[in-house]
Amino acid sequence: MDLALLRTFVTVHRAGSFTRAAALLGLSQPAVTSQIRTLERQLGRPLFLRQARGVTPTTIGDELAHKAAPHLDALVEIAETGLDDESSLRTLHLAGPPEFIAERALPALTELTGEDGQGFALRASFGNAEETLEGLAAGHHDLAICTARPRGALLTATPLCDEEHVLVASPDRAEQIGPGKPRRKGAPALDDVPVIEVHESLPFVSRYWASVFDSRPAAPGTVIVPDLRAVLACAVAGAGLAVLPRYLCGDALERGDIVALHEPAVPPLRTYFLVVRTGTLAMPHIARAHEWLLRAAADWC
Repeated sequence: MDLALLRTFVTVHRAGSFTRAAALLGLSQPAVTSQIRTLERQLGRPLFLRQARGVTPTTIGDELAHKAAPHLDALVEIAETGLDDESSLRTLHLAGPPEFIAERALPALTELTGEDGQGFALRASFGNAEETLEGLAAGHHDLAICTARPRGALLTATPLCDEEHVLVASPDRAEQIGPGKPRRKGAPALDDVPVIEVHESLPFVSRYWASVFDSRPAAPGTVIVPDLRAVLACAVAGAGLAVLPRYLCGDALERGDIVALHEPAVPPLRTYFLVVRTGTLAMPHIARAHEWLLRAAADWC
């Protein structure tokens, strides 16, 4: 069986579309379609069901992908690492949200980047859950951290840790709420406080309000910055209230740079997942990083 055909097949399987696979492979869509038809003729079985948007693998297609993909990934790894230089380190491609990768994952994994015979080089990419999982499925990443559990059998997800969300503001902002508006008895006292968020849709604040107050926030976003570390800096500066992960704002809370505006009996939580392509944990460097992060996460919760 032609390895080029298998590579195209696995790319289509991961991308879920001939068009996206063609872009990833640098081929035309007709070329990808032709290669898949050739492989289907050789096997005597259809591998995909064509739909209005993309393709869905048949049972045979799923079986072939799960058998072939890990081996193709291993061949790519060999090609990238090279055979002549035994001292070359394998490269681990990690992806996930910038704040969590920077504050949690990278400090943990840097211990594995030494030249001890089992170490690896490390490359990190940032993105939201959708971008991260698409990149992982397409083979751009080896390991992903995200807050969405992927569907299907192509990707394997393991719960990594839970993230507690805290409603915070600077001490001056907290005082402006006033004695007649208690900070810990509900949302109405907070309706007029400016909001700092990562997106116009207010994902963190809206999730907190729905979980704790069973309502929607009344105030629109006043400061929108696409990084939670910048949200924290704006909150410390007094720009308004924010909902932040405790791991990110814990030190600022201890120093008194910000204060908690509300302390619910059951704080909102969000789960992070450690995700790989099914079968790739057979690769030693991916397996080691996966295990190391799970061990490190025991101290994060």
